[in-house]
Amino acid sequence: MEKHKTAVVAMSGGVDSSVTALLLQQQGYKVIGLTGKMINSSDTVVSNAKRVADKLGIEHYSCDVTEKFNDKVIDYFVNSYRAGKTPNPCIVCNQYIKWGELFDYAVNELGADVFATGHYADIRCVDGIYKLYPAKDEHKDQLYFLYRLAQKQLSKTIFPLYHYDKSEVKQIAVDFDLPPKDSKESQDICFIQKPMTTKRFLSEKFGEKKGDFIDILTGKKWGEHQGCYQYTIGQRKGIGIAAPYPLYVIDIDPEKNIVYVGREEDNYRKNCKLSDLNLTYDVKKHEFDAWVKIRYNMEHKKAHVRLFSDFADIEFYEPVNSITNGQSGVLYDIDDKHLIGGGFVVR
Repeated sequence: MEKHKTAVVAMSGGVDSSVTALLLQQQGYKVIGLTGKMINSSDTVVSNAKRVADKLGIEHYSCDVTEKFNDKVIDYFVNSYRAGKTPNPCIVCNQYIKWGELFDYAVNELGADVFATGHYADIRCVDGIYKLYPAKDEHKDQLYFLYRLAQKQLSKTIFPLYHYDKSEVKQIAVDFDLPPKDSKESQDICFIQKPMTTKRFLSEKFGEKKGDFIDILTGKKWGEHQGCYQYTIGQRKGIGIAAPYPLYVIDIDPEKNIVYVGREEDNYRKNCKLSDLNLTYDVKKHEFDAWVKIRYNMEHKKAHVRLFSDFADIEFYEPVNSITNGQSGVLYDIDDKHLIGGGFVVR
């Protein structure tokens, strides 16, 4: 039992964070709920989290982080598309908001001994080094989104859900009547609420900018588009071109506003770089084999990694499709798949 220790839980009012707070309370922690107000619609999130906290009989605080969220997450999202990249806003939010503003508030203002979230990942201390390992539920494993954390954050973070399946967590929520019935699963892009779509959001930011679809191999013009920011590498649906074979987005030139298209086989390559590299702990070797993911919903692929001061060279053993500028490339240990670190993909 962790009696007298204070656990501050980042609460959204959803199932995962609500059950996290409940489990820590059952383990004997003094639990405090903390909700970040990030966007204008956050009032609903704050009130849902407060209702859960009231039901559990714990203190609840909210922290206004809208300015930092706009600066570090929304501006990053918009600027990435402007530069022809495809961003990962959740990863940047974890770095600057959850384990930035909220983590610091929890430790410095609320006296947290530990900071907890509803992420599905396992933190272990191995020879004095905190490492992230895959969760029990492989379909919910979230190491990919946590690679920008460092030892300072990992040493004070706990993930109580790591040894539960999502179905088990949902059942616990039902058993204890948590959370509020009208709460929903968190969205990938919380600042783009339905009926708004990413495409409409960006169109309102940039306006229509007519450009050409160009064949990556022949230079043939296939047609016109309304802005290269509406496309991402590997995309097939929504191109709207009648061709004798399926066309995929192969590359994007934001300066010329050109979307290069081609056949599926044109979309495979073996090499990329990772910029703005972050390692979750000090890695002794600078050249090694690892499992690598260059987007969340893909299988791990074996690659040879060479580390430099602030970037990494990646060479996959087999060609990989849709290597996309701006997405995150994440490195996992070749033996047990614990998280090593990662960076932003540069083709």
